[in-house]
Amino acid sequence: MPCADMILPSAAHPAVDDALPVPLPAAPRLAQLLADLRIAKSHTTAILGGLTLSSHFQPIYSLSHARVVGHEALLRATDGQGRPVPPPTVFEACRGEDELAHCDSLSRLMHVSNFSGRQTGEQWLFLNVHPRTFERLARADGAGYLDAVSRRFSMPGHRLVLEVLETSADGPAFAEAMDVARGHGCLIAIDDFGAGHSNFDRVWRLQPDIVKLDRSLTMRAAHDVRAGRVVAQMVSLLHECGALVLMEGVEDEAAALLAMDADADLVQGWHFGRPQAEPRPCGDSPDELSRLPKAFTALRESQRRRHRAAIAPYLNAIGHAGVLLSAGRPMEEACGPFLELPHAQLCYRLDEDGFQVQQNLWASGCHRPPHPGHEPLRDARGACWVRRPYFRRAIEAPQKVQVTRPYRSLHGSRLCTTVSVAYRPPAIGGHPPRWEVVCGDINWDGEPPDGPVDGRSG
Repeated sequence: MPCADMILPSAAHPAVDDALPVPLPAAPRLAQLLADLRIAKSHTTAILGGLTLSSHFQPIYSLSHARVVGHEALLRATDGQGRPVPPPTVFEACRGEDELAHCDSLSRLMHVSNFSGRQTGEQWLFLNVHPRTFERLARADGAGYLDAVSRRFSMPGHRLVLEVLETSADGPAFAEAMDVARGHGCLIAIDDFGAGHSNFDRVWRLQPDIVKLDRSLTMRAAHDVRAGRVVAQMVSLLHECGALVLMEGVEDEAAALLAMDADADLVQGWHFGRPQAEPRPCGDSPDELSRLPKAFTALRESQRRRHRAAIAPYLNAIGHAGVLLSAGRPMEEACGPFLELPHAQLCYRLDEDGFQVQQNLWASGCHRPPHPGHEPLRDARGACWVRRPYFRRAIEAPQKVQVTRPYRSLHGSRLCTTVSVAYRPPAIGGHPPRWEVVCGDINWDGEPPDGPVDGRSG
């Protein structure tokens, strides 16, 4: 579509120097936008140049509540012949910051108008805001404008969730705009987290209410076990930052189960609901959502059965090693059966303080690290593993075999699972023996165990 088709009448867009924007009072600014709306009983549209704009809404569901809690407003546009125009094309055709701000604000105002008259109760309305438009809240009478919009459409600020791109959330103007929005009661959502140059430092500084994980993460992690574990850790860290986590791009049951497993709070995607002109009413809960807890429970039980079957030989072997070491048998004899198992990598022994008391005992074929770059880590004598879950758990529950979740091994670029057990060696010189821990590392390059057998993480 030619850019000329997007030029608005000059009366609607006074010339403004981008470097020195002229503050626009709230009421005239709102009146200017309302002039381009076509508010009808059934649906509000907007006129922008030669285009007609309309709203679609995609439902957002809470996994815990199993019902709709909000909608994301999405722009739809058609040209004079009724042909659809992609939303990015609409914004790319804007000439200059003022035209872009008008288009951006007009779209949101139309969405608010369409959402406010529906049976949506206290549901949130998620509104995408262009970064440069968002910053204008700090430069013009942003608070007055938000108040005017809320009064005009009876939409309190606490029902509005302003979505901003995480990669653009920097600078004093952005921080001031956040203060203005929050002062009005709006929630702030960071959009597309995990795409591009995302970082947790920015999230920690901004303290958003909601973080939306990029759909590319969901699509990959839904069918890649290792990526799924990374996403679960991301969700945990975002929770530590004080944010709710919304997983976008949930297009099938595999992605929905990933959201459950990763402990996401909210979900959005075609599996639960496609964008449509009418938002879902309060209490809406599609069958795909109501069936999810039962499907998740069945999946977890299946994973646990496979895990128990796969890990059982290693648990038995390391438990037997602890019995033999308690009887004073040498390490080589005690750990021999473990090291003969197909994925066994090495065994080692720790004292009660977590220090390794002798060199690693390697399985046949694993005498060297897989890459010479790991050679500095090969000699583990005197290393302290007190921070490791396999040591802490063994000391806390002596003579009970423990198993960890997969983690990055220090002996190579691979995932490793450790089994361990605390035992008492024979007394020497009449002194009561202290506990020791024998550990065995397992290469787990296929589907890793879904977690420790005792249900604890780490």
